[in-house]
Amino acid sequence: MVSSTAALLLGAVLLVAQLQPVPSRPAAAAAPGAEPGQPELSRRAATVQGDGRDGAPPNGSAQQLPQTIIIGVRKGGTRALLEMLSLHPDVAAAENEVHFFDWEEHYSQGLGWYRGQMPFSSPQQLTVEKTPAYFTSPKVPERVHSMNPGIRLLLILRDPSERVLSDYTQVFYNHVQKRKPYPSIEEFLVRDGRLNVGYKALNRSLYHVHLHNWLRFFPLRRIHIVDGDRLIRDPFPEIQKVERFLKLSPQINASNFYFNKTKGFYCLRDSGRDRCLHESKGRAHPRVDPRLLSKLHEYFHEPNKKFFELVGRTFDWH
Repeated sequence: MVSSTAALLLGAVLLVAQLQPVPSRPAAAAAPGAEPGQPELSRRAATVQGDGRDGAPPNGSAQQLPQTIIIGVRKGGTRALLEMLSLHPDVAAAENEVHFFDWEEHYSQGLGWYRGQMPFSSPQQLTVEKTPAYFTSPKVPERVHSMNPGIRLLLILRDPSERVLSDYTQVFYNHVQKRKPYPSIEEFLVRDGRLNVGYKALNRSLYHVHLHNWLRFFPLRRIHIVDGDRLIRDPFPEIQKVERFLKLSPQINASNFYFNKTKGFYCLRDSGRDRCLHESKGRAHPRVDPRLLSKLHEYFHEPNKKFFELVGRTFDWH
């Protein structure tokens, strides 16, 4: 009798072990690229600033498609701009460059994937992402317009010649860190005694060419151009203009910036906490022969003039 009772109990235990728990609510649809059965937001929920319980996002927050994108330009100061804009309490910024619109392997995964790369934000917050390669990619403007024709775009530019030198400097140090040799900047800038107009860094500084592509889809009033050189010298007035363009309440103050004499540029002060950009920012440019530098300035004279006419304003560039 005892053995038969034990057998019945064992059978009941095995049956319960085989049953799958029934969810108390429908499972969320899986994001493209997510593991089967994994909710779209679950992979990122644990990494956001929540209420401290179970890694949950703050009440009422969600991942949203960006209402603002910093579209470029490379080595123009996009990281500095994003960090400064993040001082505003109504801004939620994506930490990394997403490369959704310019990388096919990302774009093919759809807007659900793109939304999943955004930070959690409250309804009153503005979601912002920055990918400087967007500005010079021919296919990006139409793709951004298809997502949101009313989006506000931020474009930060520097003196084209200085941008070229910064472009080279970044790639040079990337090779140094990997202990790989890299040619001098003269080897890129000069071919057969003439300026090498095929050098990609030069092309990225032809601002009027790339902006024309954006103006095919967006009116100029949707694109705010930040003076990257002024942002370096005196950031507060430039960030005030950005606040107005984005229709944000004026929350960022002059006290949020202080000049770091050691680094040679402005750093940020947020709620009593000081922070500076990564050491990779503000690196010294290579020394360039003055005659070559003069050729560089001469090369950009006409393109700069066309750009000034296009946007209806001038910049203090060579």
